[in-house]
Amino acid sequence: MTNNSGVTPRSAHVVPRHRADHRADSEQQSPVARPLDAEAAVVVERLHVARGGRTVLPELSFTVPRGQVTGLLGPSGGGKTTLMRALVGVQRVTSGQVRVLGLPAGTPALRSRVGYVTQSPSVYGDLTVAENLRFFARLLHAPFTDIEAVVGQVDLAGHADDLVQRLSGGQRSRVSLAVALLGRPEMLVLDEPTVGLDPVLRRDLWEMFHRLADEGTTLLVSSHVMDEATRCDRLLLLREGELVADDSPGVLLDRTGAVDVESAFLAVIDARTDRRAEVPA
Repeated sequence: MTNNSGVTPRSAHVVPRHRADHRADSEQQSPVARPLDAEAAVVVERLHVARGGRTVLPELSFTVPRGQVTGLLGPSGGGKTTLMRALVGVQRVTSGQVRVLGLPAGTPALRSRVGYVTQSPSVYGDLTVAENLRFFARLLHAPFTDIEAVVGQVDLAGHADDLVQRLSGGQRSRVSLAVALLGRPEMLVLDEPTVGLDPVLRRDLWEMFHRLADEGTTLLVSSHVMDEATRCDRLLLLREGELVADDSPGVLLDRTGAVDVESAFLAVIDARTDRRAEVPA
């Protein structure tokens, strides 16, 4: 049994709920001097990630509140995926600390509590939708009674017996999302989940995200599409690895005087550029 990339489940580069043991990486993270925010689902302190001698994330610090939809927005190549990988414990970090649901990122105890979906579907093309869900339910020790519910949540009830390889790209992405929903995780980390979806499906997914948040699930959703920002409760705007804004959409618009989030993002960038230009060399 192989997936679309021909790799085995254990070595798959994308897994809806991360299972690799990265305890060693987490233990290398330095402790935080001040008390952590007990109300936050995620606490990041001075996170620094470098690859090949190049800094990807330069000492980021922020929190993600529980039970809300937080959007991680910014241009492609700005570090969003690297940051998400650090949050789920599959990215080696240079320094800093990442705590998720009160535990170091990558702690084995988080495997059943955090659902993770990346841009590339991680399910198996030669299995049906239902077979994929049964397979991952066994791995995650999730009840089979979840399967019918998650298939309905992602609007694939009519495709449960279809081979994944015969589905569209957007449908395959929704199968990965269904897998991430197995076991009712406390937090979902979703990397560009609406890419390739038509406007109706995008709207339906965002409505589902907010229903989950209303039920207490924490969602971190990345996107490079700025018009999705207004669908979020809170925004983290990332550019070239730097966090340039951390606000609710309304506060960001009020602070910049912009009419939309894209204009606000550009206003923040321009202001930062001007401040740097004023600093003597």
